[in-house]
Amino acid sequence: MKAHLRLIMFAALLALPGTTWAQTDQHHEESSPTALPQQCADMMPMMQQMMQMMQMMQMMQMMQGGMGQGNMMQMPMSPQGMSEAGKSYMQAMKKMDAPMMQAVQASDPDIAFVRAMIPHHQGAIDMARAALQHGKDERVKTWAQEIIKAQEAEIAEMQEWLKQHPQ
Repeated sequence: MKAHLRLIMFAALLALPGTTWAQTDQHHEESSPTALPQQCADMMPMMQQMMQMMQMMQMMQMMQGGMGQGNMMQMPMSPQGMSEAGKSYMQAMKKMDAPMMQAVQASDPDIAFVRAMIPHHQGAIDMARAALQHGKDERVKTWAQEIIKAQEAEIAEMQEWLKQHPQ
C-alpha cells in the first residue's frame, strides 16, 4: 500500500509543474494586475481538490505509520541511481513543498492561493534551470527559458498583489 501512495504522490508532484506551461493558456494572456484575483478564483476549485487529496493521503500515511518524520511531502525515493537531472528536479520539488503547504493555510482563499503559487512558480523556475543545465533537446530548452521568464514575471506580480492585500 505504501508503494501505491508513493506512486500517487510522485505522479501528483510531476503533474503540478505542468501547470507552469499555463502561460499559453487564455487566462494568462491578461497581464493586468486586476486580472490576477479572477485568475486566483478560477484556480481555487482545483487547489481545493488537490488539498483534499493531500489531506486524505496524509491521513492514510498516518494510519500506516507515515512515510518519514511526520512530513507528508518527504519524497520516499532514494537518490541512488538517479540522474543528476532527476536529482535537480527532485530538489526543486522538495524545496517548494513546505512553503506551499504553509501558504495554503491562510484563511483568505485568494491570499492562500497567491502565497502558494509563488513557491510553486519558483519550483518551476528551478526545474527549468535544471532542464537548461542537463537537457539536450532545443525545444525543451526553449520551453524552459519561456517558463523562467513567465514565472519570474508572475512571481513579481503576485508579490505586488500581496503587498496590496495584507492579511
